[in-house]
Amino acid sequence: MRARTEALALLAGSGTADFAFRLAQVALPLVILRETGSVAATGLVGGAAGVPVLLSPWWARKARQWVDSGPRLAVVALVSAIALASVPTAAGLGVLSPALLVISGLLLGCGDALATPGRAALLADTGDRWGDGRAVMLLTWQDGLRRVGMLVGPSVGALAVAIGVTNELLWTEAAAVLAAGLLACTVQPERTVAVAVEPPSIRESLQGRREVLYGWIVRGTGCVTWFAFTLGLSVLGEERGRPGVYLAAGMTGYGVGSLVGTAISLAVVRRTNPVLTAVAAWGWSGLCWVGMGLWTTPPVVALMGALSGVAVVIGIAAISVLITRSSAGAERRTLLAGQSVVVNAGSAAGLLAGGPIIGAVGAAPSLVGAGLVTSAVAVLVLIRCQTAGPVTSTAGSALRCAPAVLRDADDPPVR
Repeated sequence: MRARTEALALLAGSGTADFAFRLAQVALPLVILRETGSVAATGLVGGAAGVPVLLSPWWARKARQWVDSGPRLAVVALVSAIALASVPTAAGLGVLSPALLVISGLLLGCGDALATPGRAALLADTGDRWGDGRAVMLLTWQDGLRRVGMLVGPSVGALAVAIGVTNELLWTEAAAVLAAGLLACTVQPERTVAVAVEPPSIRESLQGRREVLYGWIVRGTGCVTWFAFTLGLSVLGEERGRPGVYLAAGMTGYGVGSLVGTAISLAVVRRTNPVLTAVAAWGWSGLCWVGMGLWTTPPVVALMGALSGVAVVIGIAAISVLITRSSAGAERRTLLAGQSVVVNAGSAAGLLAGGPIIGAVGAAPSLVGAGLVTSAVAVLVLIRCQTAGPVTSTAGSALRCAPAVLRDADDPPVR
């Protein structure tokens, strides 16, 4: 009973904070633009927040192991809430500046780098205490709540902005993050006797888990090519004189599909091989993007978006199965942190390169190309899975299967 109560507290806090984030993301650029008069400044918070997450394999190796209880997660939430509140406070006082936006973003990024894997690991640990298979179930529910926020939050935020509510949405996000931290205070860790052991690096945690590496490769590829879906559909609407229509159709379809995927994903991953399921999910998602690029009408884009949403959620659940079944404690937190780095790094790299690619070849060809790349990587990983033998990997196999370019991110870069 205690584990169930703690799990519900973590889910309620996560869902509330994420929904508030979706609301605030609509208002934040407007507040910054009004106060600074600079279009370039509107992306400073988000851009700065990505830096600590991308660099977290080097600075957060020990820090992320500290976040192993609800009260410690609440401390991180308090820092994030202060960083969030600094923007509307400065705007209200008329002293908002680019420097403050960067500082706020960096603090938020530090908080995200610790809180995201910390909350996921706590949720999974609570699920283990609740019962067999509950860890994956709770992580899937958390992802489902996030997708509900993605689907509903921007519309609600846009409505609030339309009636003149802007700064208040930023305050709402800060309050929601703080409330999520307070809810997490009920969760206590299941600590064992402390021993002086160096926290595992991401590479060390992958030893004996090459199936997790395979999942990260296909998911990371999907994150890199995600730009073709978001930026590509936006540009496509502009090119065809229907601004926003294609992106709205794609995102609505994707949101609905992801909710359907959340409802069925547990039943699917419990009956299938999780590695092959993840590979098939992103391979299918790539084919959906090819379909969008070849038959670019709003109905087709909405349908392909929905099918992609179903597949991606099932793929994410499959990777969650791989992580939760094979790890616990410090290694689980490290693996979840590594997954966060893969997602953020892939998305950032894709967005950075996406604009020039779309400008060079066009939106529709970019969708086709991105889809083919995603599916091709999935096929190559599938072939590798088959040639490497059964996916019951032995210690060290993950490193032997890793491409040479995937060197240990916890080692400082060599100049």
